[in-house]
Amino acid sequence: MPRDTLTAAQASRALGISLDTLRRWDRDGKLRVERDAANRRVVPASEIERLRAEPGGERLTARNRFRGVIRSIETDGLLARVEIDVTEPARVVAIVTRESVEELGLEPGLGAAGVVKSTSVMVER
Repeated sequence: MPRDTLTAAQASRALGISLDTLRRWDRDGKLRVERDAANRRVVPASEIERLRAEPGGERLTARNRFRGVIRSIETDGLLARVEIDVTEPARVVAIVTRESVEELGLEPGLGAAGVVKSTSVMVER
């Protein structure tokens, strides 16, 4: 298989989604998928890069991401409260360390995503 394509399993891991979600995205037209000689799904590397929030960034296994814009950041001691206005009619609020805010370079007006994993909300940029 050429290096510019990934198997469906490799692509789903690279995107941090389940294989079922990848298949659903294929059916819904959200993801361009090709077929190999055995009629298996293969995903062009360019599609992975297109769908990633930031190419080469940290990979998470979380399936729920809410893209939006940082509305405010309030710091108090070691913690920071990051409020994100998401595109859906909702708002995601995360309590993260001040160090994380500084390392990610977060500030109001920047694009960001709230990543929901279990009962925690993490912030990625």
